Amino acid sequence: MSDNQLGGFLRACREAVTPAQVGLPEGGRRRTPGLRRSELATLAGLSVEYLARLEQGRDRHPSPAVLGALADALRMAPDERVHLRVLSKSDDGECCPRAPADSVRPTVRMLLERLEPTPAAVVNMLGDVLARTDGYAHLAAPVGLLDGAPPNLVRYVFTDPRAKSVYPDWDRVADERVAALRAAFPAGNPHLARLADELTVTAGAPFSDRAKAPPRLPRRSGVERFVHPGVGELRLAYETLDLPVGDDQVLVTYLPADDATSEALARLRPGTLRAVSGLGNTGLRIG
Repeated sequence: MSDNQLGGFLRACREAVTPAQVGLPEGGRRRTPGLRRSELATLAGLSVEYLARLEQGRDRHPSPAVLGALADALRMAPDERVHLRVLSKSDDGECCPRAPADSVRPTVRMLLERLEPTPAAVVNMLGDVLARTDGYAHLAAPVGLLDGAPPNLVRYVFTDPRAKSVYPDWDRVADERVAALRAAFPAGNPHLARLADELTVTAGAPFSDRAKAPPRLPRRSGVERFVHPGVGELRLAYETLDLPVGDDQVLVTYLPADDATSEALARLRPGTLRAVSGLGNTGLRIG
């Protein structure tokens, strides 16, 4: 994982903003997409030289005023602004970085019980599945997603030979898994480094190339295509919800994105088929 996450994130955001979005003319051919460094520097009221130092990692401690000016110039969304602030502090280091959570609070387990039969799981910052509903097990166990102690979503995508068949949009899913991993830890975190070193060896370029790319925030919601050996292809609308900060965990829930998926999920739960027979009219129509 790059140790210049702040600079990489700023550059990725700059290249994602078009001149038209900030009221500038296209200005002829461009060597790279998005804004030129000089254009962003002008919009943010900075020198081009200072912006280059930030992007190249030669200055890693911009002031809050500079961060605010860059966020405004780049039209950053609220979550991007928070991430920018986190990255600006990550180089301060952690004296004793705590290990990723390996247990779930009793009230969170009770919440999972209330979510049945919805597929849902509690995942820590490394992608370990710490707890799940039976609905999630019906979905994930037959494809090997719950193998391992503990099961790990990132490791599965990159090292399990079944993953590319399970996820028809494997490249996009792989991008999201790495983005979530990188967004969860400051640069240099030893727990992240150990997993990254492992996957660099076991998965090779598909992982390491993504780990070297400019960082970005993962999508917190969307639709994943998922092929289950018993019921075929599913379209699952997912939502990622943060648990309290001290937990260092997220709750991921999956809902049917169409009627066919709703009916297929019901077939995975033969004991509750009657109770959920009305789901065919409640699937979320997305995309």
